[in-house]
Amino acid sequence: MVTTETFTDGAFILDNWWEIGVPDPDAPALVRAVAYYRHSAQDRQENSIPIQQDQVRAWAMEHGVEIIREFCDAGRSGLNSEGRPAFTEMMEEWIAKRDDFEYVLCLDVSRWGRFQDIDLSAQFSAICKKNGKQVIYTTIGKPKENDPLYPVYVQFERFRAAQYSRELSDKVWRGCVKIAEQGYLAGGPPPYGLSRLLLDEKREPLHVLEAGQHKGIQNQRVTLVEGPPEEVAVIRRIFNEFVEEGFSEYRIAEGLNDDGIPSPRGGRWGAGSVIARLRKEKYAGTMVYNQTSGKLKTPKHPNPPEQWVRTPEAFTGVIDIELYLRAQEILEKRKQRYDPDYMLRQLDSLYRSHGMVRPGLLRLNDDLPSSGSYGRQFGSLDQAFQKLFDGERDKARETVQDQIRSHVPETLAYSDFLVLDQKLTVSIQPAVPIPHGYESYWPLRRDTRPVIDMTLGVLLSEPADFKILGFIALPRFGSDSKPLRFTSSSTRTELFGRTDLNFLQQLL
Repeated sequence: MVTTETFTDGAFILDNWWEIGVPDPDAPALVRAVAYYRHSAQDRQENSIPIQQDQVRAWAMEHGVEIIREFCDAGRSGLNSEGRPAFTEMMEEWIAKRDDFEYVLCLDVSRWGRFQDIDLSAQFSAICKKNGKQVIYTTIGKPKENDPLYPVYVQFERFRAAQYSRELSDKVWRGCVKIAEQGYLAGGPPPYGLSRLLLDEKREPLHVLEAGQHKGIQNQRVTLVEGPPEEVAVIRRIFNEFVEEGFSEYRIAEGLNDDGIPSPRGGRWGAGSVIARLRKEKYAGTMVYNQTSGKLKTPKHPNPPEQWVRTPEAFTGVIDIELYLRAQEILEKRKQRYDPDYMLRQLDSLYRSHGMVRPGLLRLNDDLPSSGSYGRQFGSLDQAFQKLFDGERDKARETVQDQIRSHVPETLAYSDFLVLDQKLTVSIQPAVPIPHGYESYWPLRRDTRPVIDMTLGVLLSEPADFKILGFIALPRFGSDSKPLRFTSSSTRTELFGRTDLNFLQQLL
């Protein structure tokens, strides 16, 4: 009897090869080898591993090879080496550290792995070769010496193995799409507040599936029903407070935390958790599939809404569809509120109405984004105001460049800065004055890139004519990028201010 050492994650190593067949002690010494077997969770052939063992062992006996260790990954994907503990054990502890065997036996290329990057499959084989072990696929056989076609054939088999996984993945995906179009759950856990209900072949209810349970028969189906009553109550409370009461997601989360209600992950509620519940259309009875993609062990990424598979009225939701749609209208209006172009239009309207821009004016209008929102989108409220006049600022930048060339003929434009006489690099930063109560100021931010020697601020007049009033020369001091405000009467302006560009010639 062959004994096995079983790991907790499903991989195991087989020992006692000598009990399978002991060679004649007077016979020549056998070539020693280890063997590797694998099958995936999608492989429904429960005898896949024993079948591989029988064939590999038979090949070994026929060719005078003694298997001293057998490694097996049962129910493990071959798309990469991750999640295959027996394979990792073989590569790290046996291939890399031991020199008492010559071969690594594997039934075929697909059992070694269905790597989507076929170079990875070759890479692991190369590691074996580097450590003095040769990988032999027993269905192909040991290559003949100097056989030029063997590497080509193996590479082709690697491609076939990868292609098989891609084709199988596509078939599975299309099957899931068809299931979702019919209004059934195509896989995955149920959302918070919902449970999975198993249906028989006649689509009659059987029982609610617990976490980790799956359907046992291929033509059974799974739908969604109301989950635990306490979770359903939370979902209805979130939608009601957001739509009917007008609460923000922050206030809703705070209320849930104050009442000691744990979040779906068991911790405290946050604004993001509330928004995630409000966005989930399944609460209204719509089955949604293909919101994300992550085939063949690739990272998941969101799909655009036009690629989603949506089946309305697939089951009885925990909220009315009308309530869900009203929540989406509110969220879409708020989304528009933080669109950069919309934010700039609102800021321009505020400036034209009041003749100034201050955070306090934003706080007086609930329809306007906060100054913090402008900061997150544009760097600061001041920077957002400057973007209202990008066209005029670009014209001023071109004018200043021409003026600099008249003082320093050897001026080279490089990227978004100038190189003067191959000695001085200058970044030009025009600024429009921002009306702030009784006095206006020009916001400037020192360019902290190591290549920049000086930031040349260009002070423009009021937005009526945008004349150049003067310059601010800010040399590079370390990496301080704190925004600075200059007024016509400040000491800082007198220190760094220049009425013309003659000082550039003096610097050079």
